[in-house]
Amino acid sequence: MQTHRAKRVEITIEAVMQSRLTDALTKAGVTGYTVLPVLGGSGKSGAWSRSGQVSRASGMVQVVCIIKPERLDDLLGGAFAVVERHIGVVSVSDCDVLRAERF
Repeated sequence: MQTHRAKRVEITIEAVMQSRLTDALTKAGVTGYTVLPVLGGSGKSGAWSRSGQVSRASGMVQVVCIIKPERLDDLLGGAFAVVERHIGVVSVSDCDVLRAERF
C-alpha cells in the first residue's frame, strides 16, 4: 500500500485558549484537527492534575493535526502567535498517511 509523507503537529495549551488556537489553525489553512483533554502531567512548574477542577480554566487540551509538509510554516506561525504568551508545548514529527488528499 502506498503511503505519503506528512507532518503531525501536537499542541498542548490551556483549555481556555483552545478556540483562539483552532481559529488560528483554520486561518493558516488547516482543514482538520482533533482536540483531546489532557488529564495531567508535569513540566517546568511541577506536577498538576485535572482531577478536582470545577471549571476548565486551569485545564489543558491537546490539539493534534496532520498536514502536508509544505503547510507547516503557516501552521507554526499561526499557532506560535497564540502559544507564545501562554503555557503550551508544540511538537512536530514526521508521519506517513494513506490518503494524502485528505491533508
